[in-house]
Amino acid sequence: MYQELSVAIGIIPLVDYAFKMLFGNEEHSPVTIHFLNSVLVGQPPVTKITFQNPIRYRHTADGKVCILDVLAIDALGRQLNIEVQISLPAGMAKRMVYYSAQTYVRQLLEGQSYNSLQPAICICVLAGALYSQPAELHLDFRLREKSHPLTLTDDLQIHFLQLNHLQVTAETLYNATAVERWCWFLCNADQLTIEQVAQLLPDQEFSEAAGVLDMIARTPEQLQEYHDRLKARRDEEARILYGQQQGIEIGEA
Repeated sequence: MYQELSVAIGIIPLVDYAFKMLFGNEEHSPVTIHFLNSVLVGQPPVTKITFQNPIRYRHTADGKVCILDVLAIDALGRQLNIEVQISLPAGMAKRMVYYSAQTYVRQLLEGQSYNSLQPAICICVLAGALYSQPAELHLDFRLREKSHPLTLTDDLQIHFLQLNHLQVTAETLYNATAVERWCWFLCNADQLTIEQVAQLLPDQEFSEAAGVLDMIARTPEQLQEYHDRLKARRDEEARILYGQQQGIEIGEA
């Protein structure tokens, strides 16, 4: 399908460590800004961001753990949260509402007016799909009136990118939207070379993102972190599958 120019990158962007390195990396904020603007079409563009939790580690009883969510504030004061979910945890919808509300509330300091609150925007990339219908890639949830086209506020936003519903192929990338291109990149970058990324996705930010993934592959410590998280993901998938099989067997007994 692709002309072989060099070795494929080999790093899956949807592994949470790689995802954090892509979108939570102070040295590569243009990548994050480009991604955010691809999702937040029709809203004031993100021009600058400050990461609230840059790549760092905390120590637990089990050892060193990387903080893998991405939190940032843009020049307008908007609170931005980006995360990836390979599997769908129980109560996913409520979880997203909880973290969105928490992000919104914690910005208000004692004595400040409610008018100082800025939007809290959560973007969750799902390897699967939370909703089978509508079969749409991008779902954008806001506070709306049920029967009339009235908006209470856009201050709470939850965006789901459901990769199962991505319809774009390498042959149709030229006609894809920016968010479709990012989703295609997240699904396929590990199989591509840096040269192929530049050819298929001409925007500089995609080449920069490919360079971040390539650096993980070439840096022993980062590569070990990546493989540790990949193993944890596969172990979790195996546990979920085992639980499902046990449930089926109990139901058939």
